[in-house]
Amino acid sequence: MTLVPGAVTLAQWRAVLEGAATPLDEGARAAVERSAAAVAGVIARGETAYGVNTGFGKLASVRIGDADLAALQRNLILSHACGVGAPLPAPVVRLIMAMKAASLARGASGVRWEVVAQIEAMRARDVLPLIPAKGSVGASGDLAPLAHMTAAMLGEGAVLPNVPATRALAGAGLSPVALGPKEGLALINGTQVSTALALAGLFAAHRVFQAALVSGALTVDALRGSDTPFDPRIHALRGHAGQRDVAHALRGLLAGSAIRESHREGDDRVQDPYSLRCQPQVMGAGLDLLRFAARTLAVEANAVTDNPLVMEDGSILSGGNFHAEPVAFAADQIALVLAEIGNLAERRIALLVDPVMSGLPAFLARDAGLNSGLMIAQVTAAALASENKQRAAPASVDSIPTSANQEDHVSMATHAAWRLLEMAENAAAIIGIEALAAAEALEHRRPLTSSVPLEAAHAAIRARIAPLLADRFLAPDIAAATSLVRDGALAAATAHPLPELDTDA
Repeated sequence: MTLVPGAVTLAQWRAVLEGAATPLDEGARAAVERSAAAVAGVIARGETAYGVNTGFGKLASVRIGDADLAALQRNLILSHACGVGAPLPAPVVRLIMAMKAASLARGASGVRWEVVAQIEAMRARDVLPLIPAKGSVGASGDLAPLAHMTAAMLGEGAVLPNVPATRALAGAGLSPVALGPKEGLALINGTQVSTALALAGLFAAHRVFQAALVSGALTVDALRGSDTPFDPRIHALRGHAGQRDVAHALRGLLAGSAIRESHREGDDRVQDPYSLRCQPQVMGAGLDLLRFAARTLAVEANAVTDNPLVMEDGSILSGGNFHAEPVAFAADQIALVLAEIGNLAERRIALLVDPVMSGLPAFLARDAGLNSGLMIAQVTAAALASENKQRAAPASVDSIPTSANQEDHVSMATHAAWRLLEMAENAAAIIGIEALAAAEALEHRRPLTSSVPLEAAHAAIRARIAPLLADRFLAPDIAAATSLVRDGALAAATAHPLPELDTDA
């Protein structure tokens, strides 16, 4: 699989994240060398261009002599490597590097091919810079984290897990790169860190979303809920695509259930609680947001976001493509979806363990009283749902001026994006707990069976987690159920089509 700069699909970015071999298309080299020649021409003619032979940010009016241009770029990297906090995960770093190489390879950044090749060689040899997670406000690019990436290319700083970069480069048969004019600025300007984190969060959120449709359908059947709210005529009258797609998925998951047929006539309940009945409306709205975020991030991942930019005619223009507001908005939307997936699922868990609402044993315990069953599993789900609701407050509205008021409005995109992986893990645990509870509840309906897809999901749960015949140490069960969600196994077990993102965008 080859990455063509400017035309990489979301499916290809996902493959990068998952560790697939994804070299950059060598056909981009001519455009890169043309832009590098344009920068060299500026210097040869004695002209002044921001970032080429000037200071940076508030210091843009300071002209730098030709003899100091290499030192200017190196100093920029060292001074900007100010990140703090835990290192970003290796898959995210791999994606950051691939995006940065692809962006530079568009031929609008004024760097030499040697710089692109250094990123690619490090990525291919798994020499992944140690990038602290915190320190970017998402404007002028992800300056601090990208400076840590670049420092490793120079033989400074460290690579994962925590090895001096000089030693790691030598061990991989690589030499530190020396930066030329404009190259340091091109490397640290850009939205690649926030975009990579947002994409990782998007992919994780989508896996949780699909699993939540399966666990939600399991709960509907286990609680002897109605499938009438998923009738396509209802959703056609409202018209939202996500709502229609979720209703279609739920209908398919429940189709053929003997449990449903057993209470189709004579059930005195007029309507189910909202957490069962309104899944198409809530989850469908979430699906629409995930798809919107996917389209935004597909564009951003292919964009040129450093500054200044080298045009095809050789002119060098200063703008603001490094401002990550689109990424911040997309990440905030993903955070909202994750919070609501968990919020809705926690309410379904509450129904499952409440004997008044479910008609099942309290907390799904056998010999309740002696056993507490899933009493505290529901409390854990509630704790995680509340944590995600707190984390879902929009980051994009929280601008703060930086760099002596030169950068007086920032996006906070990196804040918005790095929370997503932990929010997705919280949501996966909530859905795992629901799957655990729904599997227990379904067994109280025996000998009646659910649909073929849902029985397959039940079997996948039971392949890892035994029935709860008496109280036991539950944390391993919750961890196992969470992994079924996280790795996509719960959704895959159904062998039923579930709503997708537009990964070819």
